[in-house]
Amino acid sequence: WRTRALAIIGAGVSGLAACKHLLERGCRPVVFEADTVVGGVWAHTPDCTRLQTERTMYQYTDFPWPDSVTEEFPNNRQVAAYLNAYARRFGVLECIRFGHRVAGMEYVGVAEEEVAAWDEWAGCADAFGSGNGKWRLTVADAQGQVQVKTKELALLEISLLVHTADFVILCIGRFSNVPNIPKLPPGKGPEAFDGKVIHCMDYSKMGSQKAKEMVKGKRVTVIGYGHSALDIANECASLNGTEKPCTMVVRTKQWVLPDFYAWGIDISKLYLTRYGELLIHKPGEGLFLSLLATILTPLKLMFSKFAESYYSITMKKHDMVPDHSFFEGMVGCWVELAPKDHYKNLEEGSILVEKSKTFSFCKEGVLVEGESTLVKSDIVIFGTGFNGDQNIKSMFTSKYFQSILSGSTSMTLSLYRDCVHPNIPQLAVIGYSESYANLHTSELRAKWLAHFMDGGFRLPSIKTMHRDVLEWEKFMKRYSHGGFHAFCIGLLNNWYKDNLCRDMGCNPRRKNGIFAELFEIYGPSDYIDLHPK
Repeated sequence: WRTRALAIIGAGVSGLAACKHLLERGCRPVVFEADTVVGGVWAHTPDCTRLQTERTMYQYTDFPWPDSVTEEFPNNRQVAAYLNAYARRFGVLECIRFGHRVAGMEYVGVAEEEVAAWDEWAGCADAFGSGNGKWRLTVADAQGQVQVKTKELALLEISLLVHTADFVILCIGRFSNVPNIPKLPPGKGPEAFDGKVIHCMDYSKMGSQKAKEMVKGKRVTVIGYGHSALDIANECASLNGTEKPCTMVVRTKQWVLPDFYAWGIDISKLYLTRYGELLIHKPGEGLFLSLLATILTPLKLMFSKFAESYYSITMKKHDMVPDHSFFEGMVGCWVELAPKDHYKNLEEGSILVEKSKTFSFCKEGVLVEGESTLVKSDIVIFGTGFNGDQNIKSMFTSKYFQSILSGSTSMTLSLYRDCVHPNIPQLAVIGYSESYANLHTSELRAKWLAHFMDGGFRLPSIKTMHRDVLEWEKFMKRYSHGGFHAFCIGLLNNWYKDNLCRDMGCNPRRKNGIFAELFEIYGPSDYIDLHPK
Protein backbone atom coordinates (compact mmCIF):
# COMPACT_ATOMS: atom_id res chain seq x y z
CA TRP A 1 0.00 0.00 0.00
CA ARG A 2 3.00 2.29 0.33
CA THR A 3 3.01 2.81 -3.42
CA ARG A 4 -0.64 3.88 -3.45
CA ALA A 5 -1.52 7.41 -4.53
CA LEU A 6 -2.63 9.26 -1.39
CA ALA A 7 -4.01 12.80 -1.37
CA ILE A 8 -4.47 15.10 1.60
CA ILE A 9 -6.52 18.26 1.16
CA GLY A 10 -5.49 21.03 3.54
CA ALA A 11 -2.26 21.80 5.41
CA GLY A 12 -3.67 22.93 8.74
CA VAL A 13 -3.04 21.18 12.06
CA SER A 14 -4.88 18.03 10.89
CA GLY A 15 -3.38 17.86 7.40
CA LEU A 16 0.15 18.20 8.79
CA ALA A 17 -0.44 15.37 11.27
CA ALA A 18 -2.01 13.13 8.62
CA CYS A 19 0.95 13.63 6.29
CA LYS A 20 3.52 13.06 9.02
CA HIS A 21 2.03 9.75 10.13
CA LEU A 22 1.78 8.47 6.56
CA LEU A 23 5.41 9.47 5.94
CA GLU A 24 6.40 7.47 9.03
CA ARG A 25 4.89 4.37 7.41
CA GLY A 26 6.85 4.80 4.20
CA CYS A 27 4.16 6.51 2.10
CA ARG A 28 4.54 9.68 0.06
CA PRO A 29 1.22 11.56 0.11
CA VAL A 30 0.51 14.70 -1.87
CA VAL A 31 -0.90 17.60 0.16
CA PHE A 32 -2.96 20.17 -1.72
CA GLU A 33 -3.05 23.55 0.04
CA ALA A 34 -4.89 26.52 -1.46
CA ASP A 35 -2.89 29.00 0.63
CA THR A 36 0.78 29.84 0.29
CA VAL A 37 1.62 28.82 3.87
CA VAL A 38 0.78 26.03 6.31
CA GLY A 39 -1.38 26.47 9.38
CA GLY A 40 -4.95 26.63 8.12
CA VAL A 41 -6.92 29.14 10.20
CA TRP A 42 -3.76 30.03 12.13
CA ALA A 43 -2.22 31.49 8.98
CA HIS A 44 -4.67 34.41 9.04
CA THR A 45 -5.94 35.67 12.39
CA PRO A 46 -6.21 39.04 14.18
CA ASP A 47 -3.19 39.98 16.29
CA CYS A 48 -5.05 39.49 19.58
CA THR A 49 -5.92 35.86 18.77
CA ARG A 50 -4.45 33.33 21.16
CA LEU A 51 -4.93 29.67 21.97
CA GLN A 52 -8.15 28.67 23.72
CA THR A 53 -6.29 25.70 25.20
CA GLU A 54 -3.26 25.62 27.45
CA ARG A 55 0.03 25.24 25.58
CA THR A 56 0.80 21.80 27.03
CA MET A 57 -2.57 20.51 25.77
CA TYR A 58 -2.10 21.96 22.28
CA GLN A 59 0.98 20.24 20.96
CA TYR A 60 1.97 17.19 18.94
CA THR A 61 3.02 14.28 21.11
CA ASP A 62 6.56 14.08 19.72
CA PHE A 63 7.13 17.78 19.12
CA PRO A 64 7.08 19.96 22.28
CA TRP A 65 6.92 23.73 22.16
CA PRO A 66 10.31 25.49 22.04
CA ASP A 67 11.70 26.77 25.34
CA SER A 68 11.32 30.33 24.06
CA VAL A 69 7.52 30.05 24.26
CA THR A 70 6.59 30.38 27.93
CA GLU A 71 3.08 31.82 27.69
CA GLU A 72 0.27 29.58 28.94
CA PHE A 73 -1.81 30.58 25.92
CA PRO A 74 0.53 31.37 22.98
CA ASN A 75 -0.54 34.00 20.45
CA ASN A 76 -1.30 33.52 16.76
CA ARG A 77 2.26 34.19 15.57
CA GLN A 78 3.71 31.68 18.02
CA VAL A 79 1.20 29.00 16.96
CA ALA A 80 1.91 29.62 13.27
CA ALA A 81 5.67 29.36 13.90
CA TYR A 82 5.17 26.13 15.85
CA LEU A 83 3.19 24.54 13.01
CA ASN A 84 5.80 25.63 10.47
CA ALA A 85 8.57 24.12 12.57
CA TYR A 86 6.64 20.84 12.83
CA ALA A 87 6.18 20.68 9.05
CA ARG A 88 9.91 21.27 8.51
CA ARG A 89 11.04 18.83 11.19
CA PHE A 90 9.15 15.83 9.78
CA GLY A 91 9.55 16.50 6.06
CA VAL A 92 5.92 17.48 5.51
CA LEU A 93 6.78 20.67 3.61
CA GLU A 94 8.26 18.68 0.73
CA CYS A 95 4.88 16.98 0.19
CA ILE A 96 2.81 20.17 -0.01
CA ARG A 97 1.71 21.79 -3.25
CA PHE A 98 0.99 25.35 -2.20
CA GLY A 99 -1.45 27.45 -4.19
CA HIS A 100 -3.39 24.36 -5.26
CA ARG A 101 -7.09 24.29 -4.44
CA VAL A 102 -9.11 21.12 -5.00
CA ALA A 103 -12.22 22.35 -6.81
CA GLY A 104 -14.02 19.01 -6.93
CA MET A 105 -13.80 15.26 -6.36
CA GLU A 106 -15.35 12.39 -8.30
CA TYR A 107 -15.35 8.71 -7.37
CA VAL A 108 -14.68 6.63 -10.47
CA GLY A 109 -14.21 2.96 -11.32
CA VAL A 110 -17.21 1.69 -9.34
CA ALA A 111 -20.83 2.52 -10.17
CA GLU A 112 -22.79 4.47 -7.55
CA GLU A 113 -25.45 1.74 -7.56
CA GLU A 114 -22.81 -0.78 -6.49
CA VAL A 115 -21.50 1.56 -3.78
CA ALA A 116 -25.04 1.99 -2.43
CA ALA A 117 -25.51 -1.79 -2.22
CA TRP A 118 -22.38 -2.46 -0.14
CA ASP A 119 -22.75 -3.88 3.39
CA GLU A 120 -19.07 -3.29 4.17
CA TRP A 121 -17.14 -0.03 3.88
CA ALA A 122 -15.54 0.25 0.41
CA GLY A 123 -17.08 -3.15 -0.34
CA CYS A 124 -14.72 -5.17 1.85
CA ALA A 125 -13.95 -3.02 4.97
CA ASP A 126 -10.43 -2.45 3.62
CA ALA A 127 -8.98 1.04 3.19
CA PHE A 128 -8.58 0.66 -0.57
CA GLY A 129 -11.58 -1.53 -1.34
CA SER A 130 -11.33 -3.90 -4.29
CA GLY A 131 -8.79 -1.66 -6.01
CA ASN A 132 -11.17 -0.61 -8.76
CA GLY A 133 -12.39 2.61 -7.16
CA LYS A 134 -10.38 5.83 -7.23
CA TRP A 135 -10.91 9.52 -6.56
CA ARG A 136 -10.38 11.96 -9.39
CA LEU A 137 -9.49 15.43 -8.05
CA THR A 138 -9.89 18.57 -10.14
CA VAL A 139 -7.24 21.08 -9.10
CA ALA A 140 -7.42 24.87 -9.36
CA ASP A 141 -4.76 27.49 -8.70
CA ALA A 142 -4.84 29.96 -5.80
CA GLN A 143 -6.91 32.47 -7.79
CA GLY A 144 -9.59 29.88 -8.44
CA GLN A 145 -8.69 29.36 -12.10
CA VAL A 146 -8.76 25.72 -13.14
CA GLN A 147 -5.31 24.68 -14.26
CA VAL A 148 -5.08 23.25 -17.76
CA LYS A 149 -2.50 21.48 -19.85
CA THR A 150 -2.37 21.05 -23.60
CA LYS A 151 -1.45 17.94 -25.54
CA GLU A 152 -0.49 19.93 -28.60
CA LEU A 153 -0.37 23.69 -28.41
CA ALA A 154 -1.08 24.03 -32.12
CA LEU A 155 -4.38 22.19 -31.76
CA LEU A 156 -5.22 23.85 -28.42
CA GLU A 157 -6.57 20.58 -27.07
CA ILE A 158 -7.21 21.47 -23.44
CA SER A 159 -7.86 18.98 -20.64
CA LEU A 160 -8.38 19.67 -16.95
CA LEU A 161 -5.43 18.97 -14.69
CA VAL A 162 -6.58 16.10 -12.51
CA HIS A 163 -4.96 14.07 -9.77
CA THR A 164 -6.05 10.48 -9.26
CA ALA A 165 -5.87 9.10 -5.73
CA ASP A 166 -6.49 5.70 -4.18
CA PHE A 167 -7.39 7.38 -0.89
CA VAL A 168 -8.27 10.97 0.04
CA ILE A 169 -8.03 12.62 3.46
CA LEU A 170 -10.08 15.81 3.82
CA CYS A 171 -8.52 18.21 6.34
CA ILE A 172 -10.30 21.44 5.46
CA GLY A 173 -12.00 21.86 8.84
CA ARG A 174 -15.23 23.66 9.65
CA PHE A 175 -13.88 27.18 9.91
CA SER A 176 -12.90 28.15 6.38
CA ASN A 177 -14.02 28.96 2.85
CA VAL A 178 -17.82 29.13 3.18
CA PRO A 179 -18.94 31.99 5.47
CA ASN A 180 -22.23 31.69 7.31
CA ILE A 181 -24.17 34.86 6.44
CA PRO A 182 -27.59 35.26 8.12
CA LYS A 183 -30.46 35.50 5.65
CA LEU A 184 -32.38 38.78 5.88
CA PRO A 185 -35.56 39.95 4.10
CA PRO A 186 -35.12 41.85 0.82
CA GLY A 187 -34.30 45.49 1.44
CA LYS A 188 -33.07 44.79 4.98
CA GLY A 189 -29.79 43.11 4.14
CA PRO A 190 -26.32 44.56 3.46
CA GLU A 191 -27.60 46.11 0.22
CA ALA A 192 -29.53 48.68 2.29
CA PHE A 193 -26.37 49.88 4.05
CA ASP A 194 -24.19 52.70 2.71
CA GLY A 195 -21.09 51.44 4.51
CA LYS A 196 -18.83 48.42 4.13
CA VAL A 197 -19.95 44.88 5.02
CA ILE A 198 -17.51 41.95 5.26
CA HIS A 199 -17.22 38.57 6.97
CA CYS A 200 -14.58 37.81 9.61
CA MET A 201 -12.95 35.47 7.07
CA ASP A 202 -12.30 38.43 4.77
CA TYR A 203 -11.02 40.51 7.68
CA SER A 204 -8.51 37.84 8.65
CA LYS A 205 -7.28 37.29 5.09
CA MET A 206 -6.52 41.00 4.65
CA GLY A 207 -3.46 40.71 6.80
CA SER A 208 -2.93 42.43 10.13
CA GLN A 209 -1.75 45.82 8.89
CA LYS A 210 -4.37 46.28 6.18
CA ALA A 211 -7.19 45.16 8.48
CA LYS A 212 -6.14 47.61 11.18
CA GLU A 213 -5.95 50.45 8.68
CA MET A 214 -9.49 49.66 7.52
CA VAL A 215 -11.09 49.85 11.00
CA LYS A 216 -8.91 52.62 12.46
CA GLY A 217 -11.08 55.64 13.32
CA LYS A 218 -14.25 53.92 12.08
CA ARG A 219 -17.51 53.02 13.79
CA VAL A 220 -17.37 49.23 13.63
CA THR A 221 -20.25 46.88 14.40
CA VAL A 222 -19.53 43.18 14.83
CA ILE A 223 -22.39 40.70 14.49
CA GLY A 224 -21.87 37.67 16.73
CA TYR A 225 -20.25 36.65 20.01
CA GLY A 226 -18.05 33.72 19.05
CA HIS A 227 -14.28 33.44 18.96
CA SER A 228 -13.65 35.41 15.75
CA ALA A 229 -16.20 38.09 16.66
CA LEU A 230 -14.57 38.59 20.07
CA ASP A 231 -11.07 38.83 18.60
CA ILE A 232 -12.07 41.40 15.99
CA ALA A 233 -14.11 43.50 18.43
CA ASN A 234 -11.23 43.66 20.88
CA GLU A 235 -8.77 44.56 18.13
CA CYS A 236 -11.07 47.43 17.13
CA ALA A 237 -11.34 48.48 20.78
CA SER A 238 -7.56 48.61 21.16
CA LEU A 239 -7.30 50.81 18.05
CA ASN A 240 -10.22 53.20 18.57
CA GLY A 241 -10.86 53.24 22.32
CA THR A 242 -13.95 54.95 23.69
CA GLU A 243 -13.90 57.66 21.01
CA LYS A 244 -15.18 55.23 18.37
CA PRO A 245 -16.34 52.20 20.39
CA CYS A 246 -16.97 48.89 18.68
CA THR A 247 -20.52 47.58 19.03
CA MET A 248 -21.20 43.86 19.27
CA VAL A 249 -24.67 42.66 18.28
CA VAL A 250 -25.18 39.54 20.41
CA ARG A 251 -27.99 37.19 19.50
CA THR A 252 -27.03 34.32 21.83
CA LYS A 253 -25.10 34.83 25.06
CA GLN A 254 -22.21 32.46 25.66
CA TRP A 255 -19.93 31.59 28.54
CA VAL A 256 -16.96 33.84 27.76
CA LEU A 257 -14.43 33.29 30.52
CA PRO A 258 -11.66 35.63 31.71
CA ASP A 259 -9.70 32.51 32.78
CA PHE A 260 -10.18 28.83 33.58
CA TYR A 261 -10.04 29.20 37.36
CA ALA A 262 -13.32 29.44 39.29
CA TRP A 263 -12.73 30.46 42.91
CA GLY A 264 -9.12 29.37 42.45
CA ILE A 265 -10.04 25.89 41.16
CA ASP A 266 -8.96 24.78 37.67
CA ILE A 267 -12.33 23.93 36.08
CA SER A 268 -10.69 21.54 33.64
CA LYS A 269 -10.05 19.24 36.60
CA LEU A 270 -13.79 19.16 37.25
CA TYR A 271 -14.77 18.42 33.67
CA LEU A 272 -11.91 17.00 31.59
CA THR A 273 -10.85 14.06 33.78
CA ARG A 274 -12.13 10.49 33.79
CA TYR A 275 -13.86 11.28 37.06
CA GLY A 276 -15.71 14.12 35.35
CA GLU A 277 -16.79 11.72 32.61
CA LEU A 278 -18.42 9.46 35.20
CA LEU A 279 -20.98 12.21 35.85
CA ILE A 280 -22.50 12.06 32.39
CA HIS A 281 -24.06 9.42 30.16
CA LYS A 282 -21.87 8.18 27.34
CA PRO A 283 -22.40 6.44 24.00
CA GLY A 284 -22.26 2.67 24.47
CA GLU A 285 -21.65 3.00 28.21
CA GLY A 286 -23.42 -0.14 29.51
CA LEU A 287 -25.75 -0.57 32.48
CA PHE A 288 -23.28 0.08 35.32
CA LEU A 289 -21.91 3.37 33.97
CA SER A 290 -25.43 4.48 33.05
CA LEU A 291 -26.64 3.92 36.63
CA LEU A 292 -23.55 5.64 38.02
CA ALA A 293 -24.10 8.72 35.84
CA THR A 294 -27.71 8.90 37.03
CA ILE A 295 -26.70 8.59 40.69
CA LEU A 296 -24.05 11.30 40.29
CA THR A 297 -26.42 13.79 38.61
CA PRO A 298 -26.59 16.03 41.75
CA LEU A 299 -22.79 16.31 41.74
CA LYS A 300 -22.84 17.26 38.06
CA LEU A 301 -25.32 20.05 38.83
CA MET A 302 -23.21 21.18 41.78
CA PHE A 303 -20.09 21.49 39.60
CA SER A 304 -22.06 23.58 37.11
CA LYS A 305 -23.48 25.90 39.77
CA PHE A 306 -20.01 26.26 41.29
CA ALA A 307 -18.57 27.57 38.02
CA GLU A 308 -21.62 29.73 37.31
CA SER A 309 -21.42 31.38 40.74
CA TYR A 310 -17.93 32.65 39.92
CA TYR A 311 -18.14 33.59 36.25
CA SER A 312 -21.58 35.18 36.57
CA ILE A 313 -20.18 37.89 38.85
CA THR A 314 -18.40 39.59 35.96
CA MET A 315 -21.02 38.74 33.34
CA LYS A 316 -23.95 40.11 35.35
CA LYS A 317 -22.44 43.60 35.20
CA HIS A 318 -23.06 43.58 31.46
CA ASP A 319 -26.20 41.40 31.47
CA MET A 320 -24.29 38.70 29.59
CA VAL A 321 -25.04 35.58 31.64
CA PRO A 322 -26.16 32.85 29.19
CA ASP A 323 -29.56 31.20 29.39
CA HIS A 324 -27.99 27.73 29.32
CA SER A 325 -26.00 26.20 32.16
CA PHE A 326 -22.23 26.13 32.31
CA PHE A 327 -22.35 22.34 32.01
CA GLU A 328 -24.36 22.56 28.77
CA GLY A 329 -21.84 25.06 27.44
CA MET A 330 -18.96 22.69 28.18
CA VAL A 331 -20.70 19.73 26.54
CA GLY A 332 -21.42 21.67 23.35
CA CYS A 333 -18.05 23.48 23.11
CA TRP A 334 -19.85 26.78 23.66
CA VAL A 335 -17.33 28.03 26.22
CA GLU A 336 -14.83 30.66 25.06
CA LEU A 337 -11.68 32.09 26.62
CA ALA A 338 -12.04 35.86 26.36
CA PRO A 339 -9.36 37.96 24.66
CA LYS A 340 -6.96 39.35 27.25
CA ASP A 341 -8.60 42.78 27.77
CA HIS A 342 -12.18 41.92 26.83
CA TYR A 343 -13.84 42.69 30.15
CA LYS A 344 -11.63 45.74 30.64
CA ASN A 345 -12.82 47.03 27.26
CA LEU A 346 -16.44 46.40 28.27
CA GLU A 347 -15.91 48.28 31.54
CA GLU A 348 -14.36 51.35 29.94
CA GLY A 349 -16.85 51.44 27.07
CA SER A 350 -14.55 50.77 24.12
CA ILE A 351 -16.81 47.76 23.43
CA LEU A 352 -20.58 48.20 23.58
CA VAL A 353 -23.04 45.30 23.54
CA GLU A 354 -26.48 45.25 21.96
CA LYS A 355 -28.42 42.10 22.85
CA SER A 356 -30.97 41.32 20.18
CA LYS A 357 -32.35 38.12 18.63
CA THR A 358 -32.94 39.94 15.36
CA PHE A 359 -31.21 42.67 13.37
CA SER A 360 -31.44 44.31 9.98
CA PHE A 361 -29.57 46.87 7.92
CA CYS A 362 -30.54 50.39 7.04
CA LYS A 363 -28.73 53.23 5.28
CA GLU A 364 -26.91 54.42 8.42
CA GLY A 365 -26.08 51.12 10.05
CA VAL A 366 -27.76 48.25 11.89
CA LEU A 367 -31.22 48.15 13.47
CA VAL A 368 -31.65 45.96 16.56
CA GLU A 369 -34.32 45.20 19.16
CA GLY A 370 -37.15 44.88 16.68
CA GLU A 371 -35.75 47.77 14.61
CA SER A 372 -36.28 50.17 17.49
CA THR A 373 -32.59 50.97 18.03
CA LEU A 374 -30.13 52.22 15.43
CA VAL A 375 -26.44 51.36 15.73
CA LYS A 376 -24.73 53.89 13.47
CA SER A 377 -21.89 52.20 11.64
CA ASP A 378 -19.22 52.74 9.02
CA ILE A 379 -18.25 49.06 8.82
CA VAL A 380 -20.22 45.93 9.73
CA ILE A 381 -18.33 42.67 10.20
CA PHE A 382 -20.11 39.32 10.35
CA GLY A 383 -18.57 37.14 13.05
CA THR A 384 -21.25 34.55 12.47
CA GLY A 385 -19.10 31.53 11.79
CA PHE A 386 -18.81 29.25 8.80
CA ASN A 387 -20.96 26.78 6.95
CA GLY A 388 -18.62 23.84 7.34
CA ASP A 389 -21.21 21.34 6.16
CA GLN A 390 -21.61 23.12 2.83
CA ASN A 391 -17.84 23.40 2.53
CA ILE A 392 -17.51 19.63 2.70
CA LYS A 393 -20.48 18.90 0.43
CA SER A 394 -19.23 21.29 -2.24
CA MET A 395 -16.11 19.16 -2.63
CA PHE A 396 -18.14 16.35 -4.20
CA THR A 397 -19.31 16.58 -7.81
CA SER A 398 -21.61 13.57 -7.38
CA LYS A 399 -25.23 14.29 -6.45
CA TYR A 400 -25.29 10.86 -4.83
CA PHE A 401 -22.53 11.66 -2.33
CA GLN A 402 -23.98 15.13 -1.73
CA SER A 403 -27.33 13.53 -0.89
CA ILE A 404 -25.62 11.15 1.55
CA LEU A 405 -24.08 14.10 3.36
CA SER A 406 -27.47 15.82 3.50
CA GLY A 407 -29.18 12.76 4.95
CA SER A 408 -29.29 13.97 8.54
CA THR A 409 -31.01 17.12 9.69
CA SER A 410 -28.74 17.56 12.68
CA MET A 411 -25.42 15.90 11.89
CA THR A 412 -24.56 16.51 8.25
CA LEU A 413 -21.32 14.58 8.55
CA SER A 414 -22.16 11.24 10.15
CA LEU A 415 -18.59 10.14 10.75
CA TYR A 416 -17.63 6.89 12.41
CA ARG A 417 -14.86 7.55 14.94
CA ASP A 418 -15.20 11.11 13.66
CA CYS A 419 -13.08 10.06 10.67
CA VAL A 420 -14.90 8.01 8.05
CA HIS A 421 -18.40 8.22 6.60
CA PRO A 422 -19.93 4.71 6.48
CA ASN A 423 -21.17 5.21 2.91
CA ILE A 424 -18.26 7.08 1.31
CA PRO A 425 -15.39 4.74 0.35
CA GLN A 426 -11.65 5.38 0.38
CA LEU A 427 -12.03 8.76 2.04
CA ALA A 428 -11.51 10.10 5.55
CA VAL A 429 -12.16 13.43 7.25
CA ILE A 430 -9.93 14.75 10.03
CA GLY A 431 -10.40 17.98 11.96
CA TYR A 432 -14.08 18.59 11.28
CA SER A 433 -15.37 18.28 14.84
CA GLU A 434 -14.37 20.21 17.93
CA SER A 435 -12.85 19.24 21.24
CA TYR A 436 -11.00 21.03 24.01
CA ALA A 437 -7.69 19.84 22.56
CA ASN A 438 -8.22 20.00 18.79
CA LEU A 439 -4.61 19.52 17.70
CA HIS A 440 -3.97 16.56 19.99
CA THR A 441 -7.25 14.86 19.06
CA SER A 442 -6.58 15.33 15.35
CA GLU A 443 -3.11 13.85 15.74
CA LEU A 444 -4.53 10.74 17.40
CA ARG A 445 -7.07 10.41 14.58
CA ALA A 446 -4.22 10.67 12.05
CA LYS A 447 -2.36 7.86 13.82
CA TRP A 448 -5.57 5.77 13.90
CA LEU A 449 -6.17 6.37 10.20
CA ALA A 450 -2.58 5.53 9.19
CA HIS A 451 -2.82 2.27 11.15
CA PHE A 452 -6.11 1.41 9.43
CA MET A 453 -4.68 2.17 5.99
CA ASP A 454 -1.71 -0.06 6.81
CA GLY A 455 -4.08 -2.99 7.42
CA GLY A 456 -3.90 -2.76 11.21
CA PHE A 457 -7.64 -3.36 11.63
CA ARG A 458 -10.86 -3.57 9.65
CA LEU A 459 -13.90 -1.37 9.99
CA PRO A 460 -17.18 -2.86 11.23
CA SER A 461 -20.17 -3.19 8.93
CA ILE A 462 -21.84 -0.09 7.52
CA LYS A 463 -24.91 -0.79 9.67
CA THR A 464 -22.78 -1.04 12.83
CA MET A 465 -20.96 2.20 12.04
CA HIS A 466 -24.24 4.04 11.50
CA ARG A 467 -25.50 2.70 14.83
CA ASP A 468 -22.40 4.03 16.59
CA VAL A 469 -22.80 7.46 14.97
CA LEU A 470 -26.43 7.61 16.12
CA GLU A 471 -25.33 6.82 19.69
CA TRP A 472 -23.02 9.84 19.67
CA GLU A 473 -25.74 12.00 18.17
CA LYS A 474 -28.13 10.84 20.89
CA PHE A 475 -25.60 11.91 23.52
CA MET A 476 -25.22 15.38 22.01
CA LYS A 477 -28.98 15.91 21.80
CA ARG A 478 -29.44 14.76 25.38
CA TYR A 479 -27.25 17.49 26.81
CA SER A 480 -27.73 20.29 24.30
CA HIS A 481 -29.76 23.38 25.18
CA GLY A 482 -31.70 23.38 21.94
CA GLY A 483 -28.74 24.53 19.86
CA PHE A 484 -27.45 21.12 18.79
CA HIS A 485 -26.06 21.49 15.29
CA ALA A 486 -22.67 19.88 14.99
CA PHE A 487 -20.46 17.12 16.28
CA CYS A 488 -18.43 18.08 19.33
CA ILE A 489 -16.59 15.65 21.57
CA GLY A 490 -16.80 18.14 24.42
CA LEU A 491 -16.54 16.41 27.78
CA LEU A 492 -16.03 12.93 26.33
CA ASN A 493 -12.55 13.50 24.96
CA ASN A 494 -11.06 10.61 26.97
CA TRP A 495 -13.96 8.28 26.18
CA TYR A 496 -13.53 9.04 22.48
CA LYS A 497 -9.75 8.55 22.53
CA ASP A 498 -10.18 5.25 24.39
CA ASN A 499 -12.13 3.94 21.39
CA LEU A 500 -9.31 4.92 19.03
CA CYS A 501 -6.74 3.24 21.27
CA ARG A 502 -8.70 -0.01 21.44
CA ASP A 503 -9.08 -0.05 17.65
CA MET A 504 -5.29 0.21 17.40
CA GLY A 505 -4.76 -2.59 19.90
CA CYS A 506 -3.39 -0.21 22.55
CA ASN A 507 -4.21 0.08 26.23
CA PRO A 508 -6.34 3.23 26.70
CA ARG A 509 -5.23 3.53 30.33
CA ARG A 510 -2.11 5.68 30.06
CA LYS A 511 -1.61 6.82 33.68
CA ASN A 512 0.18 5.20 36.61
CA GLY A 513 -2.29 4.29 39.35
CA ILE A 514 -6.02 4.58 39.88
CA PHE A 515 -5.86 8.06 41.43
CA ALA A 516 -4.00 9.50 38.44
CA GLU A 517 -6.39 7.72 36.06
CA LEU A 518 -9.44 9.26 37.69
CA PHE A 519 -8.34 12.74 38.69
CA GLU A 520 -5.47 13.82 36.41
CA ILE A 521 -6.11 15.41 33.02
CA TYR A 522 -5.09 13.42 29.96
CA GLY A 523 -2.87 15.30 27.52
CA PRO A 524 -0.45 14.75 24.60
CA SER A 525 2.35 13.61 26.91
CA ASP A 526 0.29 10.55 27.92
CA TYR A 527 0.36 9.25 24.34
CA ILE A 528 4.06 9.68 23.49
CA ASP A 529 4.69 5.93 23.69
CA LEU A 530 1.46 4.91 21.94
CA HIS A 531 2.50 2.34 19.33
CA PRO A 532 -0.33 0.66 17.38
CA LYS A 533 -0.12 -3.14 17.15
